[in-house]
Amino acid sequence: MQQRARTATRIQRKNTAAILEAALEVFSAHGYRGATVDQIAQAAGLSKPNLLYYFPSKEALHMTLLDGLLETWLDPLKAMDPEGEPLEEILAYVRRKLEMSRDFPRESRLFANEIIQGAPRIAPALSGELKALVDDMAGVINGWIASGKIAEVDPYHLIFSIWSLTQHYADFDVQVHAVLGGPEVDPYPAAQAYLETLFTRMLTPKG
Repeated sequence: MQQRARTATRIQRKNTAAILEAALEVFSAHGYRGATVDQIAQAAGLSKPNLLYYFPSKEALHMTLLDGLLETWLDPLKAMDPEGEPLEEILAYVRRKLEMSRDFPRESRLFANEIIQGAPRIAPALSGELKALVDDMAGVINGWIASGKIAEVDPYHLIFSIWSLTQHYADFDVQVHAVLGGPEVDPYPAAQAYLETLFTRMLTPKG
């Protein structure tokens, strides 16, 4: 009996992982509205009733992915050290966000689709945990500005610009590769060099 219980647990873990992987693929490609449970079940290699045994609805699946994603998305900003060298801390944040676009493009598109649709499922987290963290980091950046360690900028729009300039490479991956010459082109080394130069010039105090 114990052996059967352990086997069932392993099967459940395997099926749950397969369902979440399939859901990530389908949601990132089609958005929440365009995705169906049938598509996800097919991609996971399971029947629809079997999938619904693990997740009772499409929304439950979507929320499970978003809950895990939000924490991952906040981690790079949390890693900024208020006691560190300001310009290097900001450039390190840029690099971490760019690496996330490279390593987690589907997750980036999943998040972007949710925001474009008005964030119906994660609006409380955006105005709660995310806002609180950005407010804290804006305070840190204002402190660096006041001490003359970086040039004067609007800290909120600085963070917004980092988000947009890094996540672009995941959310508009097809466009980036089409312009640069094809899917075999790796845009990330040049993107990192460009963004580091851009933010260094903008944030270095004059004189």
